Amino acid sequence: MMSFLVGSTFPLSLIRRRVVIMPALLDVFRKMLQERKWQSFWGHENTLAAAYQITGFDLRPAEARPAIRLNPSGYPELNGAEYRECWVLSPEYVPDYRPAIGEAVPADKILGWQVLRIIWEDLP
Repeated sequence: MMSFLVGSTFPLSLIRRRVVIMPALLDVFRKMLQERKWQSFWGHENTLAAAYQITGFDLRPAEARPAIRLNPSGYPELNGAEYRECWVLSPEYVPDYRPAIGEAVPADKILGWQVLRIIWEDLP
């Protein structure tokens, strides 16, 4: 089974092939983290602690703010590995709240979490 990417967001400017993006349940995401290999490119350190609390997994990337790039076939690549699946876990903040740069987000500022699964199809 192929490994997948995990992030707090995914840059849509890096989608150059056909993809399917679908909402997913947090429990399904947790199960995927437990059962499959994954690589994190989490870019927002201020939400890592809260993400750990709800998933039970340290989603910290191996290096700070790693950059995803596209390989010649148009699939995302990180540290030389190609991926065809990415799970995005994004917090839903209370109205009118936007964390300051570097501010750890308090749990009471997060209303819930949005989980998205992105799958790159073989079709161009």
